[in-house]
Amino acid sequence: MKTITFKTDDLFFENFSKLAKSLHLSKSELIRKAIQEYEETLKKNMIKEKIKKASFKVRENIKKEIKELENTNLDGLLND
Repeated sequence: MKTITFKTDDLFFENFSKLAKSLHLSKSELIRKAIQEYEETLKKNMIKEKIKKASFKVRENIKKEIKELENTNLDGLLND
């Protein structure tokens, strides 16, 4: 297992230590869980963003198709 060291201010360390204790977790386990949760959140947000972009693309294509259908709606019905 590898070790990671980082610096923090006293207030952060105190709050973090209290949180770990209240959850009955070691500080290392709390950090691992927090990072895993953050990674999952990032992945979900990336998927949401891809879905959003795809949705807008589909909407634009549908708008174009509707416009084409509307243009052909009266074909042959108007007297020239």
